[in-house]
Amino acid sequence: MKRLRVLLADDHRMFLAGLRRLLEPTFEVVDTVEDGRALIAAAAKLNPDVIVTDISMPLLNGVEAARALAAAGCRAQLIFLTMHGDALYVKQAMNAGAFDYVLKRDAPDKLLAAIHKAGRKRRQHSAAPSEPQLPKSNFQNAQLGEITPRHREIWQLLAEGRTPKEIAHLLRISTRTVEFHKYRLMKRLGVRSSAELASLAIRHGLTE
Repeated sequence: MKRLRVLLADDHRMFLAGLRRLLEPTFEVVDTVEDGRALIAAAAKLNPDVIVTDISMPLLNGVEAARALAAAGCRAQLIFLTMHGDALYVKQAMNAGAFDYVLKRDAPDKLLAAIHKAGRKRRQHSAAPSEPQLPKSNFQNAQLGEITPRHREIWQLLAEGRTPKEIAHLLRISTRTVEFHKYRLMKRLGVRSSAELASLAIRHGLTE
């Protein structure tokens, strides 16, 4: 049987290299990427069977990348491989469409088994395709659940310390538009400073 094609995403290059060495004897590792935007681009280009991704990544975190992949109709099965073990992170990942959730402190056999199971699920879906479903909001309360994908995107970039000018260049929008989104976001969340905005982003897992 053809080997499963696996795409890896993690912002720690040394960890990625070790993960690749672990998986390559059994699976075809099609690529490794280091941020959420690169993950979305690679998934669209390479059409992997399984994606193994961390949650905390720059530019776009793993949960938001998973939401974007689902919205785009990506059929790869997602496995989150992360250091975050608390229930909030698990819930966010599963609501974003994850097939499984593995902790980095777990034995390697657990990840290998999860990839095999995800691959079987992918093949079942390929045999009987269905319309992709948008994942549920990854926030627990109504106030945060109303935040739009664009606002979450800008929110994470602001929390990472990027300036409105840098965000505008990255998203190909005007600086004025970024400032407008920031104002609307802060008003909706009830915060009065960029520091409070960053603190709230960390609390809800958008960034570290």
